[in-house]
Amino acid sequence: MRVADLAGPWSVARVIRHADGVVARFRGTALWHPEGSGMRCIEAGRLTQGGTGFEARRETLWHQDGAAIMVAFGDGRPFHRFWPEREARHDCPPDDYRLRYDVSAWPCWSVRWRVTGPRKDYRALTRYRRP
Repeated sequence: MRVADLAGPWSVARVIRHADGVVARFRGTALWHPEGSGMRCIEAGRLTQGGTGFEARRETLWHQDGAAIMVAFGDGRPFHRFWPEREARHDCPPDDYRLRYDVSAWPCWSVRWRVTGPRKDYRALTRYRRP
């Protein structure tokens, strides 16, 4: 997977499982479009938890860095760097964020999160596919 391969629309399904048993689900779209030397991703959809739902949106910036991909928050702050099929980390003390991108079934791909710490404790799985 290279950043250029992401251009265009994707369907997104995310499940977030908190350690206390609460489950949240997000369904929506992700649209990657060129911006500068990389791509901006805009995810938009509906997040539901416990029978309540609301519209949710997030933006990230993606840049190719050799074989790695750099992901930043929408405002340009660093988020994480990854190589497909290897674990990545987001440094956000005191919590620990670990991610694993799986592109083995490309063009369907996924990201698994494990977040632990004094403020957060959850697992998340996000699946992307072309609509």
